[in-house]
Amino acid sequence: MRECSRLSRRAVLGLTAAALPLSTATSAAAATVVGGERLARTGVQVRGAGGLPKKLTARSWLVADCESGEVLAAFDAHRRLAPASTLKMLFADTVLKKFDRAERYKVTDADLADIPAGSSLVGIKPGITYTVEQLWQGVFLRSGNDAVHVLSHMNGGIAKTVAEMQAKAADLQALDTHVVSPDGFDHKGQLSSAYDLTLFARHGLKDPDFRAYCGTRTADFPAGGKKTFQIQNTDRLLTGAWGLKTYDGLIGVKNGYTSHAGNTFTGAATRGGRTLLVTVMHPDEGGNAVYEHTAALLDWGFTHGRSARPVGLLVEPLSAGGASATPVPARKTVQAAAAGAPGSASGGGSAWRIAEGAAGALALLGAGAWTLRRRRARTAGAPADDGAETGGGRRR
Repeated sequence: MRECSRLSRRAVLGLTAAALPLSTATSAAAATVVGGERLARTGVQVRGAGGLPKKLTARSWLVADCESGEVLAAFDAHRRLAPASTLKMLFADTVLKKFDRAERYKVTDADLADIPAGSSLVGIKPGITYTVEQLWQGVFLRSGNDAVHVLSHMNGGIAKTVAEMQAKAADLQALDTHVVSPDGFDHKGQLSSAYDLTLFARHGLKDPDFRAYCGTRTADFPAGGKKTFQIQNTDRLLTGAWGLKTYDGLIGVKNGYTSHAGNTFTGAATRGGRTLLVTVMHPDEGGNAVYEHTAALLDWGFTHGRSARPVGLLVEPLSAGGASATPVPARKTVQAAAAGAPGSASGGGSAWRIAEGAAGALALLGAGAWTLRRRRARTAGAPADDGAETGGGRRR
């Protein structure tokens, strides 16, 4: 696969063309909104391509080219929602390179004492010695909060790890993300967005270890002594579990579920030398819907998406020379009645189009005012809760 970091000239030109300045006062400010002003709008954003899947019920989704960073289509890309275990991608982006994969660690009771009740677990036991590689297999394959907490304690503790994750999000310019726990479990105020989760995946896939872990289907895990048990990846598009077919060309990345967040998923696949990223958050249906939505959007990206003109861009990290952007102002997003219908994005003078334009204008005016006050801001404060109540429940 080609590297995911190179920014093509077409991407720059496409992002410039995607901007539709509403006034002289707002056009300059809108250009600094992270990813481009169109991604700050509500509703479906797509240009130059039809054929979008008609039955998408997710509250937010995004399709992007991994190499160029071009966002090919999106729906409420910056809507702040509970991320569930997809937040573990940011955990890996932050902690993965700190320990050699062959390093061994004997787990203590204290390492497991602060795991939230109802967490998904890989089955780590105190007194057993694990390699770092095995702990990361527990994180990626079984979404084990026990593995996350052990690695966090190795890293200096939960609070230190959370602070480092928030700093990493700021460097990646994932400005919709507010980290409360390293495992993605439901906590009040713990939020991210489809845009930010896609940034985490794109960054992670540049690392060979991250890429190998997220694409591993099964592994043998220590059970004590010389005994082991097999663990399987919970990514159903990777394994073909629960009645789904494996997706041709899938290379990862991470799924998640909590009772509050519902289902979330970021997937990456390569076909014909091209790698696409898709993030889907909170579909109305449970079960396989998040995977079915992802597969449908990947299919669209590999076919119709080739003619799409970008509606935004996945920005580069500040540490890699990325231009500083500003967060989209916190707002309550009104979901369109036909969120995934391509007609929502391409209709001529329909009432929906007028409403979409009005919403976009309000978002941009808000962005302009915010930017004038905080032009030099590099990181966002704690995002608004978006009206959702937090709750516990088994997560994966």
